[in-house]
Amino acid sequence: MNQSYVLGFLAVAFLFSCSPKTTPQEVNLNQKMDSTSTYSSIDDLAINISEHNSENSLDWEGTYEAVIPCADCAGIKTIITLYKNKTFSISEEYLEKKFNNKDRGIFQWDSTGNMITLKGNNVNYIYKVGENKIVLLDTNGHQIDGPNKGLYILNKK
Repeated sequence: MNQSYVLGFLAVAFLFSCSPKTTPQEVNLNQKMDSTSTYSSIDDLAINISEHNSENSLDWEGTYEAVIPCADCAGIKTIITLYKNKTFSISEEYLEKKFNNKDRGIFQWDSTGNMITLKGNNVNYIYKVGENKIVLLDTNGHQIDGPNKGLYILNKK
């Protein structure tokens, strides 16, 4: 056997035998990862997947429409457009009345990334963001219950 092959083989064997032993890393399930993180293991990927929410997983930008119940009119035709830069526009037409409200403003995501608060000059609403829909919530951020709860859903157009 050629002496250079033997020396090369021994050098490679020496390098691998001297490399430090790796131990499994402890995974902190409460650790939050940012979007620039790389996944060093399946566990890291699983942690990141569990952090998906409406803000970072859904195509929420767009226009939503519904006729929202009204106590003293036939309903409020509501059109809301959400923009990527976290601004919105809203148009509210009170049916059978001669009153319209148009407003613009900003919206903010809550800490869970599943609800938004629209803040304009005339409006201050909270919505839960779902797949191709937003759901109007009460002033405390709770879902509106009762027989008409389905009427508070604005569908994406």
